Amino acid sequence: MRIGLLGTGPWARMTHAPALEAHPELELTGVWGRRPDAAKELATLHGARAYDDVDALLEDVDAVAVALPPGVQADLAVRAARAGRHLLLDKPLAATVPQARAVAEAVREAQVASVVFFTTRFQPEAEVWIAEQAAEEGWFTARAQWLGAVFSGGDSPFAQSPWRREKGALWDVGPHALSVLLPVLGDAVRVASAAHGPGDTAHLVVEHEGGAFSSLILSLTAPLAAAGTDVELRGAAGVARLPRGGDGPVPALSRAADALLTAVRTGRPHPCDAGFGLRVTEILAEAEALLNADEG
Repeated sequence: MRIGLLGTGPWARMTHAPALEAHPELELTGVWGRRPDAAKELATLHGARAYDDVDALLEDVDAVAVALPPGVQADLAVRAARAGRHLLLDKPLAATVPQARAVAEAVREAQVASVVFFTTRFQPEAEVWIAEQAAEEGWFTARAQWLGAVFSGGDSPFAQSPWRREKGALWDVGPHALSVLLPVLGDAVRVASAAHGPGDTAHLVVEHEGGAFSSLILSLTAPLAAAGTDVELRGAAGVARLPRGGDGPVPALSRAADALLTAVRTGRPHPCDAGFGLRVTEILAEAEALLNADEG
């Protein structure tokens, strides 16, 4: 399958381009970016063609992978879906609910396949763990901590990301936490509360349709020594903790590409499709509204 890459930033360079070039069932056909020089450099490095015109790239591929800020991604994803191209998207799907809804509707109307790359969902041990916990009944409560140190003075390549500085941890790591909790505890009935912590830290309490409540602590401004991820479930089955670690984002993206190929071949939507991305966006927007009210 011929695939184009939209985006030339750190995530595209570190993860998307290497994974797409190495995938045995994909041909990395071209690269488009908002900076033509960067697109040319990245395309040359991975044996692809640089495109100045995104529509010209869409004409030459069967699918696109997107590594762009959510607001930019959403508009281009709609454009690509309407052109009949399958979509390998990043989280969050969009910066607003109307944008996310437009993507999901374009995917449905064009009948193209879509996968949103929630990294943890494509780590083998985590994938097995989530399926096992989803099969259990009687979960009482859950706690998820997604603590990053992107803005804590380290050398993160994402520290200068304008959209992360604007939207903060809620929109950057919040999707990861929700992608783990929702398939286990059920959809969110409501965001019961949301409060600010230090820096961009957000504290959320979410009520799930299964009756359990989850608490989330999300941050990109945690001290470096305190950074890390932890998910714990408690219920009738006892205590279960999300396996830590994984084999990195490049193999995970390769598995997300596998999922897209499977969805194309079978016509069956993947659980992390654009519809799920829309639902996550709706929950994030509800939490954001509560946080904005907390500021007032």
